[in-house]
Amino acid sequence: MINLDLFENTEGGDRSNSAEESPGSAMRRLIDLLNRWEHAYYVLDAPEVPDSEYDKVYQSLQQLENSHPELIQSDSPTQRVGGKPADGFEQVKHRMPMLSLGNAFEDSDVIAFDRRVKELADLPADTTIAYAVDPKFDGLAISIHYINGMFQQAITRGDGTVGEDVSANVKTIRSLPLKLKGRAIPAHLEIRGEIFMTKRDFLQMNQRQAELGLKVFANPRNAAAGTIRQLDPKVAASRPLRFYCYGAALEREQLRELKSQSAMMKWLANMGLPVSELSRTAVGAQGLLAFYRAVGESRDNLPFEIDGVVYKVDSFDLQDQLGYVAKAPRFAIAHKFPPDEVLSRLLNIEVQVGRTGSITPVAKLEPVKVGGVVVSSATLHNLDEIQRKDLRVGDQVLVRRAGDVIPEVLPFPGNQRSASSIVFVMPSHCPICNSLVRQEEGEAAFRCTGGLVCKAQLTQAIIHFAHRRAIDIDGLGSKLVELLVEKEWVKTPADLFRLQFDALVQLERMGEKSARNLLESIEKAKQTTFGRFLFGLGIRHVGEATARDLAAHFKNIDRLMNATVEELLEVNDVGPVVADSIRQFFDETSNQQVVRELISLGISWPNEEGQAADESHPFFGKTFVLTGTLSQYSRDEAGELIVARGGKVTGSVSKKTDYLLAGEAAGSKLDKATVLGITVLDESTFQGML
Repeated sequence: MINLDLFENTEGGDRSNSAEESPGSAMRRLIDLLNRWEHAYYVLDAPEVPDSEYDKVYQSLQQLENSHPELIQSDSPTQRVGGKPADGFEQVKHRMPMLSLGNAFEDSDVIAFDRRVKELADLPADTTIAYAVDPKFDGLAISIHYINGMFQQAITRGDGTVGEDVSANVKTIRSLPLKLKGRAIPAHLEIRGEIFMTKRDFLQMNQRQAELGLKVFANPRNAAAGTIRQLDPKVAASRPLRFYCYGAALEREQLRELKSQSAMMKWLANMGLPVSELSRTAVGAQGLLAFYRAVGESRDNLPFEIDGVVYKVDSFDLQDQLGYVAKAPRFAIAHKFPPDEVLSRLLNIEVQVGRTGSITPVAKLEPVKVGGVVVSSATLHNLDEIQRKDLRVGDQVLVRRAGDVIPEVLPFPGNQRSASSIVFVMPSHCPICNSLVRQEEGEAAFRCTGGLVCKAQLTQAIIHFAHRRAIDIDGLGSKLVELLVEKEWVKTPADLFRLQFDALVQLERMGEKSARNLLESIEKAKQTTFGRFLFGLGIRHVGEATARDLAAHFKNIDRLMNATVEELLEVNDVGPVVADSIRQFFDETSNQQVVRELISLGISWPNEEGQAADESHPFFGKTFVLTGTLSQYSRDEAGELIVARGGKVTGSVSKKTDYLLAGEAAGSKLDKATVLGITVLDESTFQGML
């Protein structure tokens, strides 16, 4: 029998009739009490009772629920973890898209943002705009739905339009209420926020993982993201995830009623949702910069990782007036912190062999945490770069990293070089195949001369050939390619189309289903386009755009293989270096043989003879850059549609770019296009022009 009188005064009520209390009523009272204590502990960081008292009440609730399972309520703390591991995550379309933000890196970018807000809103230049400002958490964005105040569903950001249902895992987060407080709660409330781990919790968890011989995570963000994608919610429950709310996806009527972002955040906090204590309002560009500097100065002392701050126009009326560009809001921007630099030591310089035989020196570093990520190696690009920076094995060096950018190794001005430091010397022979290494005249790179005899080059060549932007063989990952090359089952790209089911099923971790799926993908890949085929061949200096231009100009492989350098120079953007490279490739008898074998094995593409593009089409003669995630097409498919109509697709934004097609999560390319005044198309506008 449970002694409910132990807890009768915890909420200030007189419960002299506790013996007559029904089991359902007792459950409700204990649930409310435990949820209040959890909110105080995990959100307010102000525990109301010792852990032992919490455990005592929790056990009492468990006993009641075990005796009356039919009365268990969905917001009970005991229901945060339960159920069997999932087979996978269901794809769910967001009710409202989860948008990305533009970025600011310099003070001038913030001043320009504030000026742009006033210009777009047609306000006088001396108007001061109020902004809601928040830290930019380095975690996992999440959308959480409450129905009638009860937790219903949690969906990852995904591509901004479609995410994954991770409700069982998110439900385990103690700082997230399963039931909202208050009365005026919308029947359906969708909140947006960030899942993360504190620095202390992350370090303690990693220590436990290491002691148990389990995976150690590189940074808190990866740990949070990896945990949320665990199929077993009990794993998520065992890890110290936290949650902060930064907004809600509301209808226009609700926004008009609340009036501002800051008012909405207070409204959400009053419901029991955790909101950052750093959130506040700031006035004008100088107010934004003051907040940025204050947060930046306290960044190292914060309990969690942040990579910048976020500014949003506070007034919802003004937000609505400003609207969106390419599905990113004009009324908000993320101000990123500058690159992190950390002192390390250069332990060694090793070399890697690339697809074209390039020998790339790689720094092996004393592991350091830079920008929230543990870095132990970084490319040094080439010998000239090493000599220019005067880097030697044994030196103290600076490791710089900004966001997800590849880490850079720099000389440290205070380095006290020892007599035992070692000058790097480029190897004279390939470390993989022992072929001669030589530097071609006018190039910084050294190259292995082994060609496809070199297993490193062959492996990279096959991976490139099978890439989704080339022949596109789904399921042919790098590890499998390495194995096929090691066993010498694949010596040229043509050998992929000779693989047999009976051989594949003998490979480790390759079951019958996987073998059949791979062979089906290989068969499907036989139907391609001329441009994809050329790109897949891996001809030096021939990227996707050049491959498409060559395909459009020559129409078939025989004309291209027999083309002179002069004829190649007639192709748009093909200069002497590219023309010589193409000619050298097709002059090699082995390359000619591989091309013939691939075609004899069934590789084919539509006949492009006579298919001239319509010169009146708005895409004809225009240069496009594609960025972000599209909902109706892959970027490759969109590129092919553009090319088929006489347009051109390039990889970088420049003054020559006519259009930027921007999908969800468009990044720096969108920023650059905006600065250059290039026309930005969203997907619906693109479809209309198409």
